[in-house]
Formats: sequence, C-alpha cells, structure tokens
Amino acid sequence: MVRRFGSMIKITPEGLEPYKKYHANPLPGVNEMIKECHLKNYSIYSRGDYLFSYFEYDGDDYDADMEKMAADPATQHWWSIVKPLMQPLDDRKEGEFWSDMEEIYHLD
Repeated sequence: MVRRFGSMIKITPEGLEPYKKYHANPLPGVNEMIKECHLKNYSIYSRGDYLFSYFEYDGDDYDADMEKMAADPATQHWWSIVKPLMQPLDDRKEGEFWSDMEEIYHLD
C-alpha cells in the first residue's frame, strides 16, 4: 500500500536561491538514499516564504526507513547544508522539522 505525505516549512528570506541551487544538483548519495528508503514521486515546491513537499512511500516500515535515512552520513551532511536555509513553522508538532499536512482529498 502506498502512503502519501505532504508537508510544509518556511524558507529564510536569503535561503530560497541557495536552496534551489543545492537541489538542482544534490550531493552524491542523497537521491540514492531517498530511493533506497522507498520514497517515490518526491517533489518540493516553493511559493513566497513557504516550501511544500510531496512524496509517496511504498515500503513496509516507514519509521525504520526514516531512521536509516537519518543515520546515513551523506544525508546528514546534506541536511547540515540545507536545514539552516529553512525555518520550521510555529505551529509544528513536537519533534517535527517539516510540518506534516493532513490529506483531505485524493483522486487516482
């Protein structure tokens, strides 16, 4: 069964252009780890001060796959570069960096 995820975060005023540049050519190993952790159709959009991400997960253990990704040295280095460009939303849940969104409607 495929699970769909949408989330939001703010981008710092000076962060959008570097963020776009980094994502135009991600560091080696980053995209490979995303795929290895069963994330598909991963997209990030921007509008004003906000970023919106969407991806689908088709693995069997989301939490374990996210722990695997978080433990990956290439991913950790990538996050050390891009996270300072972002600002978590004030109303995020405890422990969230990107704020999860509720899916209201889907049509295949």
